[in-house]
Amino acid sequence: MKLNTPRWWYVRDSNHARMTRTALKPLGWVWAAVTARRIAKTVPADSGCAIISVGNLTVGGSGKTPVARETLRLLRAAGVEAQGLSRGYGGRLEGPVRVDPQIHTADDVGDEPLMLAQGSPVWIARDRVAGTKAAVADGAQALVLDDGHQNPALKKTVSLIVVDGETRGDEWPFGDGSVFPSGPMREPLKAGLARADAVVVMLPTDVEDADPELLAVFDALPVFVARLTPEGPPPSGPQVGFAGIAKPWKVERSLKAAGCDLVDFVPFPDHAAYSDADMTFLTDRAAVFDAGLVTTEKDWVRLTPEQRKDVVAWPVVARFEDEAAFAAFLNDRLQSAR
Repeated sequence: MKLNTPRWWYVRDSNHARMTRTALKPLGWVWAAVTARRIAKTVPADSGCAIISVGNLTVGGSGKTPVARETLRLLRAAGVEAQGLSRGYGGRLEGPVRVDPQIHTADDVGDEPLMLAQGSPVWIARDRVAGTKAAVADGAQALVLDDGHQNPALKKTVSLIVVDGETRGDEWPFGDGSVFPSGPMREPLKAGLARADAVVVMLPTDVEDADPELLAVFDALPVFVARLTPEGPPPSGPQVGFAGIAKPWKVERSLKAAGCDLVDFVPFPDHAAYSDADMTFLTDRAAVFDAGLVTTEKDWVRLTPEQRKDVVAWPVVARFEDEAAFAAFLNDRLQSAR
């Protein structure tokens, strides 16, 4: 069963949140131990090409897929035959399969690979080593792994950690440091950072700077700031928004910040598959307000062609504040690995 990201993971000053986290901590210790053992016991395979891992330390949305897409774009602009590799979460195909947006659906390959494949060659494979071999045979000089930080199967050239830098009020990006299900962490912060080469802090366009308290956590690593930037304005007129991502409330806030006349917003679980009943509900809700329907690009690719007719996608992309510095960092790492 798919669930929304629990808000109590991120709330400091709440007795209910503290009690819930405390009750679940033993399960988090088990999760952390299993992850650590798997990473320690696995001997990473040498793929024969550069591996750039884009991952995160938390469960749920941090912006890693937009960063993976932007990394692919920058590498390909620099003349590197870079391709994407994903396990294809949510899709039925095991792979290795090169994603073709003309024939594959999100049910086949997952929503994130389908979105990445709009701009770059992308492979999905449950077995990352097999996927790498297929991509290299296809001419890949570098592979960008979407969500690869806790997967030790491949020897990595660069490991990037993407962090949600939108820290406001009583929220903080790593919760109290607890590992899932007690908190949002996939593994303890110290363990995850020890395998990282750099950190990408993701900010929305309307947040001026990253929290200094957050940046201080990464003082031993290079930090690059990127922003989720809309590719265009939201649709005009009243809109009912909906999103099935890890943190749907961020989409609602971003639409409002971009000037959207958002009259209602409906959250769905992450990677939600939209049924006809869901779409009927959304269409009826929009009719109440004489409004249109707007959603994220990631949600839009999960819709059927028939469902898309009445929905506008509002795509956002990651853009680095210092693109030249990030590109130079990648180039230096790739050159030193040769």
